[in-house]
Amino acid sequence: MFASTRPTVRRRALAAAGTAAALALTLAACGSSNDDSSSMPGMDHGAKPSASASATASPSMGDMPGMDHMAAGNGLSDTKDGYRLTSTDTTLTAGKAAAYRFTVTGPDDKPVTGFAVDQTKRMHFYAIRSDLTGFQHIHPTMAADGTWTADLSSLAPGAWRMFASFTPDNGAGKDTAFVLSRTVTAPGTATKTPLPAAAKTAEADGYAVTVKGEPMAGMAHPLTVTVTKEGKPVTDLQPYLDTYAHLTAFHEGDTAFAHLHPTTKVNGDHGGPELSFNAELPTSGNWRLFLQFQTGGQLHTAALTLNVG
Repeated sequence: MFASTRPTVRRRALAAAGTAAALALTLAACGSSNDDSSSMPGMDHGAKPSASASATASPSMGDMPGMDHMAAGNGLSDTKDGYRLTSTDTTLTAGKAAAYRFTVTGPDDKPVTGFAVDQTKRMHFYAIRSDLTGFQHIHPTMAADGTWTADLSSLAPGAWRMFASFTPDNGAGKDTAFVLSRTVTAPGTATKTPLPAAAKTAEADGYAVTVKGEPMAGMAHPLTVTVTKEGKPVTDLQPYLDTYAHLTAFHEGDTAFAHLHPTTKVNGDHGGPELSFNAELPTSGNWRLFLQFQTGGQLHTAALTLNVG
């Protein structure tokens, strides 16, 4: 009898393991950003830049310089499916512009030099302090040997996480979106900045942004963003990286990364006032959202806290 039941037990165990593995997968974030103009030096929790904005309290395990082999799928790992984000930079000078250099290696341990274009760029790069201040969103440049250089604006002291978002255009990971990250430290006195309370509105450069929607952790949910200025609907949003707005989110506590995909179709320089996004935030808690949109050739960044149940 026991011999006849073992295969069934084994199959059930394998099925349960497969289900758990599938549930463990979260969204793979795709990033996009502007070049120099989207770098917000020392940006605080709002949309105003502040080079002296303070950073974090004592670093957690996820904030140790270099990188931590943490769960893949939310950007909190330097390796996934044989691809690895490598860098010799574990510290960067605080208080001034800094160059962060890194390489992506493939399953063959060789530098990857072929990347697919995603939202007009081959590599999207993000920097955020562990208290979710200092947001920067830039496009690095790659040398012939596969070394990328991300020119960062001034970093306030504290622990930072650097995210690289890319899609290989050949090899084992062809057409697969990856988000990998490493942590660095900007030496100096660092004091944690409290995360602003959850809110539905934010301001940036005279524009007001309102977010509607109640996302639940691990479930796809629509979000609507409305942009106004002086109480009037904004209808002159310009295309930015093939869309009218880019929305990036970071989770409080572990800085997990998520990209909220726009669904509004682009039709010339008259986007707005409403923009639609497909939100899938894998973890409950507070997320800091950074909405980037462009008018008159200028990029604006609005930030707000969204609580996810």
